[in-house]
Amino acid sequence: MQNPHPHHHQASASCLLELDDPDATEKWAAELLRECARAISEKDSGKIHRLLWMLNELASPYGDCEQKLASYFLQALFCKATESGERCYKTSLSVAEMSHSFESTRKVILQFQEVSPWTTFGHAASNGAILEALEGEAKLHIIDISNTYCTQWPTLLEALATRNDDSPHLRLTVVATAGVGGFVMDEIGQRMGRFARLMGVPFEFHVIRDLSRLDELREEELGLREGEAVAVNCIGALRRVGVEQRQAFIRMLRTLRPRVVTVVEEEADFTSCSGEFAVCFDECLRFYTTYLETLEESFPPTSNERLALERECSRSILRVLACDGDRVGDCERREKGSQWCRRLIEAFSSNSFSDDVVDDLKALLKRYRAGWSLMPAEGDASGLYLTWKQQPVVWACAWKP
Repeated sequence: MQNPHPHHHQASASCLLELDDPDATEKWAAELLRECARAISEKDSGKIHRLLWMLNELASPYGDCEQKLASYFLQALFCKATESGERCYKTSLSVAEMSHSFESTRKVILQFQEVSPWTTFGHAASNGAILEALEGEAKLHIIDISNTYCTQWPTLLEALATRNDDSPHLRLTVVATAGVGGFVMDEIGQRMGRFARLMGVPFEFHVIRDLSRLDELREEELGLREGEAVAVNCIGALRRVGVEQRQAFIRMLRTLRPRVVTVVEEEADFTSCSGEFAVCFDECLRFYTTYLETLEESFPPTSNERLALERECSRSILRVLACDGDRVGDCERREKGSQWCRRLIEAFSSNSFSDDVVDDLKALLKRYRAGWSLMPAEGDASGLYLTWKQQPVVWACAWKP
C-alpha cells in the first residue's frame, strides 16, 4: 500500500487537505488518522476508503515524523477496516523473525540503551530496589519475567561483586514466553555465566520455556529453595497477561514469598481496545507519537537501529488496534501506573524508592540529551515516572508483601 514516491508527499498534503495555514501541514497525520478511526467506528465505508487512500498517498516509513506516523497507523487502520489484523500481524512477525539474528537484536537493544533512557531507567530503578531488599543475604534468587534479554543484569552483577561482604550466590530464573527462541536464551545464559565468573559471583542460570501465555506460569516450575531470598522482576511483563487473569497472576506472585517485586510498565491505557475503538485509538496515537518523537530525537536519521525499533513499533500498533489479543497470544493491553497500583495493592504494599536509588536515576538521566526527567507518582499511583518533555512515558515501582 505504500506510495513509492515519497518526495511528492508534502505537495499532496497541502493539496488534499486544502490547508491555508502553511504550519498546519506539519501536523497533518494525527488529524487524518483520527478522522479515519472515527469513520471505522461509525462503519462509514465511503469515508473509510477515501481516508485510507489519502493516507496512503501521504505516508512513508522513510519520511519525516508525520509520514512515519501515517505509515505505521495506516497499516493498523487498514487491517482493522478489513478485519485482517491477525493474519497481517502473524505474517509481519514471521518476516521479522526470519530477518533478525540474536546479534542484530542485541545490537538494537544496546544501541537504544546508549541513546535513550527508555529501558535503562526501569533497569536501574529495579536493580536499586532489588539490591537494597536483598542486602546481606548469602543466597539470592531473582525470577526475571521480562523481555529485556537479560541486558539488565550485568550492572547488578557488578554491584554484587563490589559489596563489602562475600559475593552472594545468585540464581537467575528467566521466564521466556513465546517469541523468544530457546537457543537465544541458551546463548544469553552462557554469556551471563562467563560475565559472572569474571566478576567472581557464584551464579546459576535457568530458563522456563514453552509458555504460550504468561498466566500459565506456576509456582512449582520456579524451583524455589529453602534459604534463598527471592526477588521478582517484571519489566514489560504484566501487560502480557490477559486482562481477566491479571489479578490471579499477581496473587500467584505473592505465593512466591518475595522480598521485593519490581514492576516497570509503559504509561498507556489500551484496555478499552475491545470496546470503544475511537477511545483506544486516541490513546494509542498519543503514546506512540511520543515514542516515535523520542526515537527521532535520540538517533541519527539514517540509523538502522532506529528503523528496526520503528518497525517493531508498527507491529505493536497493529497488534493493539487490529488484533484480538487472546488469539495472537500476546495481548499487550497496557495499563497506566495508577491502574497497576490498584491491582498490586490487593496483594502487596508499595515500597518507595530510597533517596540513593533516586539519586542514581538522576545521575543516569544526565548521560542522555535534554528532555528527560523524573516525576514522582501522585494520587492513586506510587513509584516514579520517566518523563519526556514533562509527559510520563515509563512507570517504575517496587512492592513488598
